[in-house]
Amino acid sequence: MTGREGEAWRRWGPYLSERQWGTVREDYSEGGDAWAYFPHDHARSRAYRWGEDGLGGISDDKQRLCFALALWNGRDPILKERAFGLTNGEGNHGEDVKEYYFYVDSTPTHSYMRYQYKYPQGEFPYNDLLETNGARGREDFEYELLDTGIFDADRYFDVTAEYAKASPDDVLMKITVENRGPDEAELHLLPTLWFRNTWSWTDDAPAATKPTLAAIPATKDTAVIRATHPELGTHDLHLQGNTPLLFTENETNRERIFGSANASPYVKDGIGRCVVNGETGAVNPERTGTKAAAHYTLTVPAGGSASIRLRLAPEGADAALGRGFETILGNRRKEADAFYADLTPPALGEDQARVLRQALAGMLWSKQYYYFDLEQWLAEHGLDPWSPEATDVRNREWFHMVSDSILSMPDKWEYPWFAAWDLAFHTVALAVVDTGFAKQQLELLLNDAYLHPNGQIPAYEWNFGDVNPPVHAWAAYFVHMIEERLTGHSDEAFLERTFQKLLTNFTWWVNRKDPNGHNVFQGGFLGLDNIGVFDRSAALPTGGQLEQADGTAWMALYCQTMLQIAGRLAQHNPSYEGLMVKFAEHFMWISASMDRIGERGDELWDEEDGFFYDVLRLPDGQATRLKVRSMVGLLPLCASTVFRSDQLAGMPHLIERLKEFGHRHPSLNATLAAAQSGKAGGPRLLSVVDEKKLIRVLGHLLDEGEFLSPYGIRALSRHHAEHPYSFYVNGEELRVGYLPAESDSGMFGGNSNWRGPVWFPMNALVIRALLNLYAFYGDDFTVECPTGSGTRMNLFEVANEISDRLGRIFLRDDDGRRPVYGGQEKFQSDPNWRDLISFHEYFHGDNGAGIGAAHQTGWTGLVATLMVFFGRVSPEDYLTRPGGRTS
Repeated sequence: MTGREGEAWRRWGPYLSERQWGTVREDYSEGGDAWAYFPHDHARSRAYRWGEDGLGGISDDKQRLCFALALWNGRDPILKERAFGLTNGEGNHGEDVKEYYFYVDSTPTHSYMRYQYKYPQGEFPYNDLLETNGARGREDFEYELLDTGIFDADRYFDVTAEYAKASPDDVLMKITVENRGPDEAELHLLPTLWFRNTWSWTDDAPAATKPTLAAIPATKDTAVIRATHPELGTHDLHLQGNTPLLFTENETNRERIFGSANASPYVKDGIGRCVVNGETGAVNPERTGTKAAAHYTLTVPAGGSASIRLRLAPEGADAALGRGFETILGNRRKEADAFYADLTPPALGEDQARVLRQALAGMLWSKQYYYFDLEQWLAEHGLDPWSPEATDVRNREWFHMVSDSILSMPDKWEYPWFAAWDLAFHTVALAVVDTGFAKQQLELLLNDAYLHPNGQIPAYEWNFGDVNPPVHAWAAYFVHMIEERLTGHSDEAFLERTFQKLLTNFTWWVNRKDPNGHNVFQGGFLGLDNIGVFDRSAALPTGGQLEQADGTAWMALYCQTMLQIAGRLAQHNPSYEGLMVKFAEHFMWISASMDRIGERGDELWDEEDGFFYDVLRLPDGQATRLKVRSMVGLLPLCASTVFRSDQLAGMPHLIERLKEFGHRHPSLNATLAAAQSGKAGGPRLLSVVDEKKLIRVLGHLLDEGEFLSPYGIRALSRHHAEHPYSFYVNGEELRVGYLPAESDSGMFGGNSNWRGPVWFPMNALVIRALLNLYAFYGDDFTVECPTGSGTRMNLFEVANEISDRLGRIFLRDDDGRRPVYGGQEKFQSDPNWRDLISFHEYFHGDNGAGIGAAHQTGWTGLVATLMVFFGRVSPEDYLTRPGGRTS
C-alpha cells in the first residue's frame, strides 16, 4: 500500500477529535476563555464551527462524513456521545479526561483498527466528579472515575469497535459489547453517522451544497442510511438487522443554548432527547437530515456479549454483512499481526511487544483532521490584516495561516490542537511505523500555509506566536536516519526541502532571540519553563534579561543539525559546503558563549558545581546564576554531533575555513570543544562539552540521588528535595524544590504544572546525545552508572540503561504490576484492565506512575522507537555499520 494506492487507503481513518468543545477554534468570547465559552454541557446541542468529536470514531480525511459510537445505559441524564472531563479551572491539577478508553491497535493505513471504551452501567457521576475535584486543593490527588465507585462489582460494559477496510472506500465495522457485571444489563447502542456542519456559517451558501442523510429501502435483515455529499459522493451505511433509524440535523439547538427560536424542531441533540427523554418529536419522521443513528437495544447477560456489524461503502458496492464480512475482518487482523511481528525485534518478550504495539497504536489513533483558517476566524472576531494593533484577540498576527490537514495530536482530548514542538517528537516515534507520514508532518509545518513570512514556526493554538524549542531540524534528520537504517533508502530530496525552509526559521531565531548579538539565546516557552524560578513567557519581575542555558543549547543543537544536513547534501551538491561553513562558525560562537558570557564569573557553566545554569542579568549590569539543577543544565550535553573522517575528507574547503577561523580567534580555542579529533584518522566531534565537562555533567545525570530515577531521567534534580533553591524579589521568596509529580505552584497554569517528573522527549534527546558521544569516544570511555555504584559502562550501555528504565514504566514487574498505574488496583490486578496501557504526558519521578494527559502517546510513544532501536542495534553495529556514526 504505497504511493497513490497507499494514500487512497488513508482516506478514512481515526480523524475525529475526542474533544472539540473548549478549544480556541470554537471560542468566540470577548475575553478568550475557551473553556467557559463552549463547555461540555453545550457540546450535545451546539454545532461546531471547525471540527467534530466523538467516541472511537472515524471520518474521511477532510472530515466531511463522520461516524462514531453513542451509548445510553438507561440511567444517564444525557446520551454518551463524547468523552467527559474537567476543564482547566474545574480540576485541581488542570484539564483531565474522566473516562477510560484505549487505542488498542492500528495499522499505518488504518486498514485495521481497534478501540475499547469502558462504560459504567450506573448513572455517570458528572456532578460528583465536578464537585469533588473542585473542592480539592493542589496538594490533593485528582478524584478519578474509579474513585467514585461506579465500577464496583464490575458493573460496566466493555465496548469495542473494530474497523477493517475491504478496499480504500469500503469500511467494515464490528461493535462488540461485553457485560462484565454480575447481572443481566441493557445497553442502548447508537452507531451515529453525520456530516460536519459546513453550511451554517455563511448566508450565501447555496442550498444545493448541503449534504443529506436518508433512509432507503432495505431488506428484513438490514437497514441502510444513504449519505450524499457534493464533494464526497454517495455512500451507504449498511446496518445489521432492520433496526429503527433516527434522523435530525447537525445544527445548534438555539432555544436551549441562546434562548432564541429554532428554525426547525430537528437539531443536534434531537436523537439524544428522543432516546433519553422520550421526545419522539425531536427526530424527523421523514427519516432524513444531516445526523442519523441506528437504535439498537441490547440485553446482555452477565459475563456475556453481543455484537453488531456495519459497513460503510460507496453506493452500489457489494456490502455483505454475512460470512464474507468475518473473513475480511479476520484477514485484516492477521495482516496487522504480521505487520507488528515483523516490526518487533525478536529479542523482545511478550509484554514488551504488547507495549510497543499499543504505543504505536496510540500514535496512529492520535491523528486528527485539523481545520483552522486564521484569516476567517479573525474576521469573525472583527479583525482584518489592517486592524489596529491594540487588541486582546489571540493570534492576530497569523492571518496567513490556514490548516486543512491531518495532524498528529498530542492528545485528542486534553490537547486536541496544533502543537508544533510536540509534533516534532511525534515524527521520531511515527518514523518507526510510518516514515512517510512522519516526513509529511515535518514538511507540513514548513509549508507556506503554516510558516510565518518572517520565518517563525507557529507554536500552538493558544498562542501561535510563542517560542517553542527549535527541534524540527533535529527531528527531520533523525527521521531521515531512521528511514535509512530501516529501509536502506536515503531520501536526500526530503532533507533538501526541509533544509531550505529551515534556513528561514534559523534566520528568524538569530535575528529575534539573540537580543544583544552575543550568541546567547532567549525565548519564551522553551519546553523547560516549569522547572525554573520565573515564568519565562512573562516579563521578569526583576527587569533585565534571562540568559538561558537551554535556549543557547537549543541553538547549538540547531546549528549542528543544519551542519549535518548540509554535509549530507554536500556529498551530491558541493554548493552546500559553504552552508556547512556558515553553521560550523555559528556553532563555534555559540559554544564559546556557553563559557564566556561575562568576565565576573557569571558564565552559564559553573566550574564549582560542574553544571550549566541560567544567568539573570539585571538592568544595572549585575548578574547572578540561578542555581537550579534541572534539565536546563543537561541540555548542553545534547548539543553533540560526530562526523566521520571520510565525510570530511571530501570537503577541504570546510577544513581550511575552520582552521582559518581558529587562527583568527585564538582566544576561543581554550573554551571550544568543537575541534576534538580523537584518534588519528578517527571521527571529529562538535560538542558544547569537552571531556572534562562531560564527565562532571554525567556525574549528576547518572546519580540516583539527583537525575537518574528507576524510570528514566528526572526533569529536576532530587537534590532539591532537601536543598530547595530560593531567590528573593521585592521581599518575596521564589522557591524551587523537587516535586516528583505536579508542582505546588500555580505559576504556569493547569496541565503545565510540573517540576520533577520523568519526561520522554528530553530523555530521548539525552539518549541520542549519549549515542553520538559513544560514536566518538567508543568503548574505552566509561563512567560509573549509577554514580557511586562502582559499575562502569560505556556510553552506549548508559543510553541502553536509561532506555530500559523508561520502558520499565509500562512493563509488569516481578509482582505483575505496571508502575504506570501506581496504586490503581483495578489496573494492576483485573485481567480486563491490566493489559490496557495508557501513555501519559509525564511520569512520577520516584515511582513511575503516569501523570498528566492520559493519552499523550504523541511523544511518550518514543518508547516504541527506543524498543525498536535497542532491540535491533548492538554497540558493534552502531560503530561499524555504514552511517552508524551519525544514525
